[in-house]
Amino acid sequence: MSVIETRELWKTYGRIEALKGVSLRVEKGQIYGLLGQNGAGKTTLIKILLGIVRLTDGDATLLGHPAGTVDVRKRVGYLPEDHQFPGYHTGYSLMDFYGSLYGVPASVRKQKIPETLELVGIAGRMYSKIKTYSKGMKQRLGIAQSLMHDPEVIILDEPTDGVDPMGRREIRELMSELKGQGHTIFLNSHLLGEVELICDRVAILQQGKLVREGTIAELTKTKGTFVIGLLSGQTFPSDAVIKLGYAVRPLPDQAGLFEITLSDGQTIEPVMKLLSERGLTVVHIVEKKQTLEDVFMTTVEGAEPGVDRKRRRGARPVGGRD
Repeated sequence: MSVIETRELWKTYGRIEALKGVSLRVEKGQIYGLLGQNGAGKTTLIKILLGIVRLTDGDATLLGHPAGTVDVRKRVGYLPEDHQFPGYHTGYSLMDFYGSLYGVPASVRKQKIPETLELVGIAGRMYSKIKTYSKGMKQRLGIAQSLMHDPEVIILDEPTDGVDPMGRREIRELMSELKGQGHTIFLNSHLLGEVELICDRVAILQQGKLVREGTIAELTKTKGTFVIGLLSGQTFPSDAVIKLGYAVRPLPDQAGLFEITLSDGQTIEPVMKLLSERGLTVVHIVEKKQTLEDVFMTTVEGAEPGVDRKRRRGARPVGGRD
């Protein structure tokens, strides 16, 4: 049984189609990343899973029950984006309040609050007013409240927003620890580097549609591009390699290195054989990998609604459209 599953999920607001037939599955113990531009439908999907808004068509289940089922929501922790906690609360009193809402007994809350705040790194400020917290501290507090009742599923909407690099690393380590304990994490983030480091699978939404989905390895796999460098003073035989049927280009910012692109069915061995036969010495060869950012930028077309994105000099428009 999947922990989260949607099948042909649609959500419309009048003429606006926020989700258009989204189908995805999240298995127990996964860290699953949801990516997309602003307005792509990420938060709408999360709100449907939690029962905050109702779907228009299709199906959505959470822990094997229809999305929004009250008893199931008790088994889910949620950090919303742009949350606003009352500044008059202390970290401790806020956690105590949320713990009571989750139904955690007072005796358990007394022990669990310091432990959970220690887990996210702000136990030393638990009795300080939230209005004195930095944005990063408030974000850590938000993560803490989502863990207060030991949920099976943790839904995090931009969990590292406003957190410094060291804090982001600590939050990644926390998510890995929670995964190791059997928790399932559904993560929405704009920080693609963070997602690439932590997620098992990723889905990319574009204007309400699911356009790519898979493991990080599957999504970042290239069609075969190698970077090759020869011993200093040797000349790379570009013309001969091109005659073999390969695309070749020198890397302008890395003198002496050449990028070799393979077509379907090709391997790099004929190129290596040619270099060897000519007595050339290869001192550098690496298969080039895409980053998740590369994948995202080539997948998602156009700019955010109402935003004109500046085109890089010499670059084609994202998505290849003129």
